[in-house]
This record gives sequence, C-alpha cells and structure tokens, in this order.
Amino acid sequence: MGMNKNSIFGWASFILFLIGTALVLLGALKYKDYTIGFSVVGVGFFAISWAFNALKGRV
Repeated sequence: MGMNKNSIFGWASFILFLIGTALVLLGALKYKDYTIGFSVVGVGFFAISWAFNALKGRV
C-alpha cells in the first residue's frame, strides 16, 4: 500500500498537531516557569500543521 502526497501531508499535519499539543500541555502543566516559551513553540507547530493541511490536494 503506497502513500500518495495527500496522505503524507495528512499524516505530517496530524503528527505536527500532536507535537504542538504536547508542547503546550508540557508548558502549562509541568514547566510553569517556561510556559510562554513552550506555548509559543506549540502554536508554531499548530501553524505549520495548518499549512500542511491546507496544502492537501493542491500539491
């Protein structure tokens, strides 16, 4: 079973979303001193995930 470009973009956006969620939750729950940094990086991962999801079907 081969993967085409759309499924690769789908999986990549899902994995980036999971990493972003993990970073935001780590900052909010475990590392209180670095919450802003973790949250900014997590939101960056969300933005990249959104861009990959928007590219599905267009590339």
